[in-house]
Amino acid sequence: MASSLDKRQQQGFGTAPVFFTSISTILGAILFLRFGYAVANLGLLSTFSMVLVGHLVTIPTAMAISEIATNQKVQGGGVYYIISRSFGITIGGSIGISLYLSQAISTAFYIIAFAEAFRPLFPLLEQYGIVDPNLRWITIPSTFALIALVMYKGADLGMKTLYIVVAILFLSLLSFFIGTTEFAENLEKINWYGHIEESDSFFKVLAICFPAFTGIAAGVGLSGDLKSPEKSIPIGTMFAGIFGMIVYLLVAYKLSVSASLEDLDADPLIMTDISLWGPMIPIGLAAAALSSAIGSILVAPRTLQAIAEDKVLPNHGVNKWLGQVNKESNEPINSSMITSVITLIFVLIGDIDVVAQIITMFFMVTYGAICLISFLEHFASDPAYRPVFKSKPIISLVGALMCLYLMFKISASYTFMALIFMALLYQMVRRFTPNKEGLKAIFQGVIFQLSRQFQVFLQKTEKDDVEDHWRPAVVCVSRNTFKRFAAFNLVKWIAHKYGFATYIHLIDGYLSKETNSLAEKDLHRLIKISDASNSKVYLDTMISPSMTSVIAQVIQLPSVAGKDNNMLMFEFSKKDPDGLQQLIDNFKLMSVTGNDICVLGSDDRNFGYKTEIHIWLTPKDLENANLMILLAFIIIGHPEWSNAKITLLACFPEPEIEDRREQILDLIKTGRLPISKNNVKLLTRADNVDIKTVINQTSQDADLTIIGLRLEAAKKINEQVFYGYDDIGDVLFIHTAKRKDIS
Repeated sequence: MASSLDKRQQQGFGTAPVFFTSISTILGAILFLRFGYAVANLGLLSTFSMVLVGHLVTIPTAMAISEIATNQKVQGGGVYYIISRSFGITIGGSIGISLYLSQAISTAFYIIAFAEAFRPLFPLLEQYGIVDPNLRWITIPSTFALIALVMYKGADLGMKTLYIVVAILFLSLLSFFIGTTEFAENLEKINWYGHIEESDSFFKVLAICFPAFTGIAAGVGLSGDLKSPEKSIPIGTMFAGIFGMIVYLLVAYKLSVSASLEDLDADPLIMTDISLWGPMIPIGLAAAALSSAIGSILVAPRTLQAIAEDKVLPNHGVNKWLGQVNKESNEPINSSMITSVITLIFVLIGDIDVVAQIITMFFMVTYGAICLISFLEHFASDPAYRPVFKSKPIISLVGALMCLYLMFKISASYTFMALIFMALLYQMVRRFTPNKEGLKAIFQGVIFQLSRQFQVFLQKTEKDDVEDHWRPAVVCVSRNTFKRFAAFNLVKWIAHKYGFATYIHLIDGYLSKETNSLAEKDLHRLIKISDASNSKVYLDTMISPSMTSVIAQVIQLPSVAGKDNNMLMFEFSKKDPDGLQQLIDNFKLMSVTGNDICVLGSDDRNFGYKTEIHIWLTPKDLENANLMILLAFIIIGHPEWSNAKITLLACFPEPEIEDRREQILDLIKTGRLPISKNNVKLLTRADNVDIKTVINQTSQDADLTIIGLRLEAAKKINEQVFYGYDDIGDVLFIHTAKRKDIS
């Protein structure tokens, strides 16, 4: 394999074939057949605009291709190789198939254009009794002749032929620019804005003429036959693109000052009347169309062969057959046969405008993808992306957006059909391709950069939370993750829409090779659980010998939001409260940074049916009320709690009941909280009845009960604060470090 590659590199082409293949495709059939039509329907100034708009797609694409090509070793397959190695085989394969079809159809387009060069000879045939001759008399034999040429001699003869026809092409253009007309001699003022009546729209003309600009990537298809593709591709494509744009602007100007708008629209070969020697224009058209056809039929099979080598197609036997090359000539014979069949099918259509619009859509999708790749590579700032030729990311972004915009402006229905076609291709390739990497790496880089920028931005903003914009940034620590998921589920609900959450699985012990390996395995298990539950929680593991050291580290962790965490969460089992005392012993340490504290007492019910949350208020812990209500509101924002209601309960002495009721109802109204007046229940209790008894009796059917927690009471009564709730389900104890304003 290595010796074969070395041989190809030693005998490879230089930069000239890249330039000539591109420029002969750019200055092709559209130039001779449809540019008079463009000037007549749009006017000179709008034709200039059309050329510039078209090159807002092709020039960024040329720069993106050149950039990506100088970042990696480019092999056979040209543009397909660049896309697949940058975006991955899955994306590259789907785009590559679309690219291949556009290249194969382009061959048919140029053969039809080649036949148009013989139209001036048709009147001569009438002298022999042949009336209304059909272009297919020329296109079909020409197709077979071209296929035979390429199949027999391949790229080598194709390049030799290319130089000849390019020379003819430039002579015909020279004859055109030197020529003059009576109209030009009598012209007093250039008509910049004039166009024919009932003219076609700007975007219809663009759709027909855009294939003229797509030759920018034709030379890249020879990448496997180039001696130094990393050098030849940037130089050849960029020079071809800029040179082609200048020629098109000059041709539009020459046409506008050499013939009337009516003549430009009526005569597809109006350039014949302007040229110094008229027959040179059909000859040039034939040369341009033939050279473009040669370029396309050389490139398309190589694209298909590269796709097959990557096993993109769904059948192993088909991939193997299409991936074969002639050992002596290195020609993809089987891929050339398939390309010939597709070419012949579209040649039979025979309508150059219809085929042109099909090509436009295929190329727009391909070029937009290439520009998007370049932009994402820049944005991701991957250290491995170090192209020698450097473009600007804004240029690539403009190219990608212009492609999408122009597609919709040309035809929304065609655009949707093209996008659906690409989606179906993607699904097919994704299903059958073993290697699905590529896209993932780029988007990971993009997400990394976005995250980094957002975090830096947020850190630079005001650190103190504006109270009416408070949102939770919770960090939860549990050593029992794989025994019970209550704590993980709770932070998952909090982080779903309104908050941020970090979940840390605690591993008891000292940091060592063994515990570090265990931590990596546990983190992998956590990520699988997170994926299965569709959570938005950031996950991590921590190794520590004591709860005190864990808390000391956790309270200093930055939030995934870019600001400080503002809430700590721990959990214990109501059935087996092991480790609860360790938490209580560290309450003072937890309060050092001013974080709110939540302790979840998990129950075997596992939040039941998730239809009802009870919030209990007592006279001694009203400072916790706002945070308790806010958290309940945040939790029911998760789809799993979509049918839940919040019930607010409070126990007060009999004389205070009415005043407290008005106070609570006003709080609900001003805070726009989803609590109905009917779900506010104020209870009275005798002095000899314990509040826990009332809660057990009232909330035994609640799925989550939220109770205020006063650190002073926890220190004084110790674990008893958390005991005595055996008849109800999961209990969330909340201590607020600072009163939250929910008005």
